[in-house]
Amino acid sequence: MASPHRIVFANEKGGTGKSTTAVHVSVALAYLGVRVGCIDLDPRQRTLHRYLENRAETMRRKGFTLPTARFEVFNGTTVEELDALAEEVAQDVDYLIFDTPGRDDEFARHIATTADTLITPLNDSFVDFDLIGQVDPETFKVRRLSFYAELIWETRKKRAQATIAQNRREMDWVVVRNRTGHIEARNMRRINEALQELSKRVGFRIASGLSERVIYRELFPAGLTLLDKDYLGDLGTSHLVARQELRGLIAGLALPAPPKRQPEPVAAPAPAPAPVQNAPQETQSEAHDPYNSAPHQPSSDGPGPATGGTARWSYTA
Repeated sequence: MASPHRIVFANEKGGTGKSTTAVHVSVALAYLGVRVGCIDLDPRQRTLHRYLENRAETMRRKGFTLPTARFEVFNGTTVEELDALAEEVAQDVDYLIFDTPGRDDEFARHIATTADTLITPLNDSFVDFDLIGQVDPETFKVRRLSFYAELIWETRKKRAQATIAQNRREMDWVVVRNRTGHIEARNMRRINEALQELSKRVGFRIASGLSERVIYRELFPAGLTLLDKDYLGDLGTSHLVARQELRGLIAGLALPAPPKRQPEPVAAPAPAPAPVQNAPQETQSEAHDPYNSAPHQPSSDGPGPATGGTARWSYTA
């Protein structure tokens, strides 16, 4: 059986939206009909674990079923225990997602070496950019790599050796620009230029992430996401824009389609949820929302940005 595609969310700086992005990616993939497993490597905060735990409790309390992921939190003390947990969760899933703590951590460094897709969420700020590169204070040109970029560079070199020796996937490093709302335009342009320059040096891709929105914090207690629109009541325009941001993020990650598997026995369909009172009418883009339809088939229209000819998920608006 093929091993699942490993997605690792990693940034040694806290407050960049790692866990929020990780849970929304996991739920978005589940909505597409694939099987997802998640491991939270921060046993103190365990934000990803708590989010999905809240989701499971909401389903139990309300008596409905939502697409979700299997989730565990790592409480061990050795790398061997972490690898054992990963192997256990990896059974019968298509994607295995790791959420790492916002600090230097032995287990986060180890699991990063196993990533097929390494995602580094980054706020649009030179305070956050300093984690991966140092810039000139006058020209804002990148002067040198920072310690984290050097760490990932070394990690990718080790992974490249394993790619050849063990026939493993090549690591795809994606820097996701989170919380881009309410940013002064000149600062945003400078950060974009610095990221573009640095990406050419160290070989990461850049993807647009999730803007700063209160709704993400409000949904946490119930474990809901913006994809669960049938259970959210009235959605404002900003919330619909946020759903589109999430679609764009998933498309930008260019994740490979999972291998085909044998169809499972079809169970009797569950009754549809009661319509939400005063719910907004679907727009044309909402009517063709891939997260409210049958699972997508992989598209071979072209390779991902830096990953060869592997089939990718296709998304329609």
